[in-house]
Amino acid sequence: MRRNSPVIRLDDADNVVVARSEIVQGTLVGDEDVTTLHDVPAGHKIATRAMAKGDAVLKYNTVIGYASEDTEPGSWMHSHNVLFDNVDKDYAFCRDYQPSDILPESERAQFMGIKRADGRVATRNYIGIFVTVNCSATVARKIAAYFDEERLEDYPNVDGVIPFVHETGCGMEMTGEPMDILHRTLAGYIRHPNLAGALVCALGCERNNLGRFFEDTGLAAGKALKSLTMQDVGGTAAAIAEGKAMIREMLEEANNVTREPCSAEHIAIGLQCGGSDGFSGLSANPALGKAMDILVRHGGTAVLSETTELYGVEHTLTARAATPEVGQTIVDRMNWWLEYTVGTDTQINGQVSPGNNAGGIANVIEKSLGGAKKGGSSGFMAAYKYAEPIEERGLVFMDSPGFDPVSATGQIAGGANLVCFTTGRGSCYGSYPSPTIKLASNTPMFEKMSGDMDINCGPVIDGTATLDQMGAVIFQAILDIASGAPSKSEALGVGEDEFAPWAYGVQA
Repeated sequence: MRRNSPVIRLDDADNVVVARSEIVQGTLVGDEDVTTLHDVPAGHKIATRAMAKGDAVLKYNTVIGYASEDTEPGSWMHSHNVLFDNVDKDYAFCRDYQPSDILPESERAQFMGIKRADGRVATRNYIGIFVTVNCSATVARKIAAYFDEERLEDYPNVDGVIPFVHETGCGMEMTGEPMDILHRTLAGYIRHPNLAGALVCALGCERNNLGRFFEDTGLAAGKALKSLTMQDVGGTAAAIAEGKAMIREMLEEANNVTREPCSAEHIAIGLQCGGSDGFSGLSANPALGKAMDILVRHGGTAVLSETTELYGVEHTLTARAATPEVGQTIVDRMNWWLEYTVGTDTQINGQVSPGNNAGGIANVIEKSLGGAKKGGSSGFMAAYKYAEPIEERGLVFMDSPGFDPVSATGQIAGGANLVCFTTGRGSCYGSYPSPTIKLASNTPMFEKMSGDMDINCGPVIDGTATLDQMGAVIFQAILDIASGAPSKSEALGVGEDEFAPWAYGVQA
């Protein structure tokens, strides 16, 4: 990426380059010896070679679509002339897998974490209030709201009392995958190392029955896990009063923690991208991938998800799978999504969001190409269903929708104790109990939205930093925020409403 060039060439084999900033019609791009035939927005593509109708359009030496018409060098290449179509794939299970070079324990980076009695390590220390059904959501919110900063002054080691409410729990199947997903998600949060205690609020007559939920997930009430049922205690006001008393009982024990040096092997990162642009796959995503390669070498875990936004490049993931079974799971979940979305105008069928499109992404394959780079170059050690407990360290895959709050909710339920979220257009996402670190793909957006962005990856586009340098910056920020430094979204209090368990299946 030559700093003085108006375009970025990603591979010698590519027949397009990316505009570093807006380029007007008639501009000679000297490095490529082409003159632009149209105005080209920042982050969008320019043809550098003549293409006949049907020729493959190559970015990162990967097919992102096909020319829909005969195209001259200098043409603006976008969704109007890049045809989305199926790409031939060789899954080549395990062909490119290489074991990660894990550092000895004595050489691994450390952060200031909170050690739990079961050996797990937390990056935060919250008490959570959960609901079995949306009917008890108000009770959970009012209990949590009572424990404001003033009432928590005597408990400085408790980061907060957070309500985790959702819109389901009734009017749905009592058995099957939809209820299993809800159970896995709620139980994963309740057991999360970032929670020192939890209260579960029920109405009493919901299909997500409180007793069955505890039984099916192996949860048991105790000092750090309590429950109440509104219909049993006398209604809304009585439930709020009783819930407050239960939280008070937990606070002393929850406050009895200290941070101490812990190995980076205990850090698990949920990888997200949203509000992507044409620079996301050139700066923030691959820089985050470099940071994840560092984390994996230090024994930590990175979780790549958003299955529908990996369509078209899944063969590059299966080739890095540690076992054929891991690779086949990725293929099976992709095939499930293809069947699930037949006849719809969702992303997996080519239609990216208006914001993605305006930012320079022509179709889902181009978005997937950039999104996959968040995972770096390590091998995939395991593949999980949504919200399943993550037991393997290293780079893993978790099936999820592409909708960021839903996807990140599954990752946190699986055990992610931090989330790294790249954005080019400016997503303002946050999360509890695992804080989100937001990475901007370009300098103008970072400067415009500095109140929400934690890290500017724009220097990669500007030509003042390499991906390796940026990856090192990101890794250090991960250690700092894991140690207790607030992320931007955390300081803003963003994340309570972003708890969004995946709801699919029959609801009636």
